[in-house]
Amino acid sequence: MISFDPKDLSTGKLHGYLLSAVAPRPIAFASTIDADGNPNLSPFSFFNVFSANPPILIFSPARRVRDNSVKHTLENVEVTKEVVINVVNYDIVQQMSLSSTEYAKGVNEFDKAGLTMLKSDKVKPFRVAESPVQFECKVNEIIKLGEEGGAGNLVICEVVKFHITEEVLDDNNTIIQEKLDLVARAGGDYYNRAKKGFFEIPKPLLSLGIGVDAMPDEVKNSMILTGNDLGMLGNIERLPTKKEVTEFLKEVSERYPNIKEMTHREKHKIARNYLSYGDVVSAWKLLLS
Repeated sequence: MISFDPKDLSTGKLHGYLLSAVAPRPIAFASTIDADGNPNLSPFSFFNVFSANPPILIFSPARRVRDNSVKHTLENVEVTKEVVINVVNYDIVQQMSLSSTEYAKGVNEFDKAGLTMLKSDKVKPFRVAESPVQFECKVNEIIKLGEEGGAGNLVICEVVKFHITEEVLDDNNTIIQEKLDLVARAGGDYYNRAKKGFFEIPKPLLSLGIGVDAMPDEVKNSMILTGNDLGMLGNIERLPTKKEVTEFLKEVSERYPNIKEMTHREKHKIARNYLSYGDVVSAWKLLLS
């Protein structure tokens, strides 16, 4: 067995070991607003439930390891003392991942991720309409665990109201775990789907993804592409050029001889196939043809 003294490791290396060893971890999809009322949405995997009476959830927006900066979520809860914690199921995992992109302050991650803002009943931050369970919370306390990069900040949240979609409940209003289909976080690019095991999602670009809001209407309003598909498509730095699209059409002309006559619906079905193999660029070239 190899043993380590945390003091002998770089913060990045220690961080990686902790995230890989303490896994899978539930995800707090935290919705906040800033002092000017601008919505913010970001996921955190340092998260769990710690009390039923009173109902307490705790999540921790850690200081960034690379530059010791803090996330907008932490700044917002310090000012407003309110947050909505939405759970993440498999149907929105790609959109959740896209929302973790470090967009500038004031940018609405709901729009970037293609998720719907739903007005809360008791707090100002919006709920994620697509999330199957949404906890409206007041922030009782924030405990800072350090001042260096990697230090956590425990946001102690008291649930004041919560909402559960009827689709995941049985006749006794008990949650059916298989229908809830939750997703958890592990180390590196790994996630865990509760009923199927581990899978990978590449981390969002260090450069900013275009987001769902920047897509052509026929793509973001597609009847074929799912939210997860849009999440993958939004995590691209730029759209292919007309020249790149033309070259792509020549490359696939033998496989798809009638590609220029295809309907949007037909192209979207083929694009989904490209996405199933992680080929986002080819999917975009087809969609823009």
